[in-house]
Amino acid sequence: MEKEAIRINKYISQCGICSRRETDRRIEMGRITINGRLAVMGDMVTDSDEICMDGLPVKRTKKEIILAYHKPEGVVCTTSPKEKNNIIDAIGFPERIYPIGRLDKASTGLILLTNNGQLMDDILRGSHYHEKEYAVTLNRPMSPEIYEAMEQGVPILDTITRPCRIIKRKGRHFHIILTQGLNRQIRRMCEYFGYRVQILKRLRIMNISLGDLPEGQWRYLTEEETIQLKKCCAERKVSNETGNAPNERINQ
Repeated sequence: MEKEAIRINKYISQCGICSRRETDRRIEMGRITINGRLAVMGDMVTDSDEICMDGLPVKRTKKEIILAYHKPEGVVCTTSPKEKNNIIDAIGFPERIYPIGRLDKASTGLILLTNNGQLMDDILRGSHYHEKEYAVTLNRPMSPEIYEAMEQGVPILDTITRPCRIIKRKGRHFHIILTQGLNRQIRRMCEYFGYRVQILKRLRIMNISLGDLPEGQWRYLTEEETIQLKKCCAERKVSNETGNAPNERINQ
């Protein structure tokens, strides 16, 4: 744990509450205080300071937590206790953690949760082009021509989706690998061509696979998975310094 003073946005990020960028936004909204006064951008803090968000104290934890969770249908990827089916209550983990991105209520599969806000930000940053793989079942089989067109990009939400990769399965089934996450992206892409998604399951985020993790259960990432995950994030950061990819957020 760092003993020297660090910027308030980095401190909040290390608490696992939100990213540095989101912290800056909350500072501007007057939601963060330091020793009883409103925080301002660029404030420096240490663990001895009393830091609160929305009146509640926040402290950095010593142990990093990263979980893989097999989200069932009906669980909502929010930390709000006002949502009775929120993901935090569903997991029942004894320490404060936050989902990295989301899956919509009707979708199932892999979602990561952590108390490391910086890691959360690194994974969510769309300009890093992190891969996510999904298994899709449609209401009817899709033609090869549609698959090809979908791989090239689909006009939804006032933009064209990035090129993606599709792995054909039998009948109504296929896998799709995305490097972005527009709102309900896969469902909207299929709807554009006149198809309806009946089952959507996320199988992989970067190097982390769902595997045989039972629905509704969670597990800790292995040391090897964690090292590879952070290595990939670091490599993407470096390559992005000279790249010009759009800055989007995972939200599928």
